[in-house]
Amino acid sequence: MKIPRPLPEELRDRPFTVVEAARAGVSHKRLRHRSLHRLGKGIRSEGPTAELTLSARVRPFIEVNERCAASHLTAAELLVLPRRQQKGTPEMYHVIRPEGSAHLNRPHVIVHRMKLYSDEVTTVDGVPVTTPERTWLDMAEMLTVDELVAMGDSCVRLPRPDFEDRDMPLCSLADLQRMIDRHKGKRGLRKAREAIKLIRVGSDSPQETLLRLAMVRAGLPEPELNVPIIGEDGLRHHEPDLSYRKYRIGIEYEGEHHGDGGQIVRDIARSENYHAVGWAEVRISKRHMLNDAKPAVAKIRAALIQAGWRKGY
Repeated sequence: MKIPRPLPEELRDRPFTVVEAARAGVSHKRLRHRSLHRLGKGIRSEGPTAELTLSARVRPFIEVNERCAASHLTAAELLVLPRRQQKGTPEMYHVIRPEGSAHLNRPHVIVHRMKLYSDEVTTVDGVPVTTPERTWLDMAEMLTVDELVAMGDSCVRLPRPDFEDRDMPLCSLADLQRMIDRHKGKRGLRKAREAIKLIRVGSDSPQETLLRLAMVRAGLPEPELNVPIIGEDGLRHHEPDLSYRKYRIGIEYEGEHHGDGGQIVRDIARSENYHAVGWAEVRISKRHMLNDAKPAVAKIRAALIQAGWRKGY
């Protein structure tokens, strides 16, 4: 079998559209060669794409469909927002297309035709994507209220510049409210209205959000989030994930990384610091979150009662 002519370097190792291939000088005959995989009308790839970044995989599906942007689950993943993982199903890309546009029926693509304003689209790695606030509202169609609160907390949280490449929240509570007010009658709006009342600035992870929601739902006072402990000497100490300053209780959610050797040393030092400033530390792990987080709530309630809290007082 005749060996096909190599593709231009800029088209290798990634999916591409037939239009950009033509601009790069690739002939129609080469595009029809069996060595290329057809990923849908107008999209080709020389090799497998599973190991590529999501932005590289989804980009040609956006480019081949005019006036589209990645949305819903695809946008949430590109924006690194917490979301429910889809398992056991072929990868489908969610794409939003302004209402009134022609219907699209392409493999690998779920098309949502709905109202879309120009200020509701941003870019990630050059790919048009719905903004964090619009993505949050769209995901109200798919998520539970608690999951939507966790996503909202992630949108409005203050980043930590030492560990992240940004110093501003993805959006504000006002931005989320603006989406609700703008898209009257949209699916999921009731859940969005319920969720926005529960979103708080300060949560660093979905687990912290779900723990906070379980605590408040069980009748415990609402905790502060990542607020530094100020000792009697006026010095600023570390920031508990959740805390009750009145009762001098700090609550730490420990993820799987807390089994790391270096993290264990840091956790011991943190516990010693709690003791030094006269605070109690409550450590919560994944096993405490089972059964709607009842074990976590019971552990925190016991610490509060020991510190003098009584419900209703």
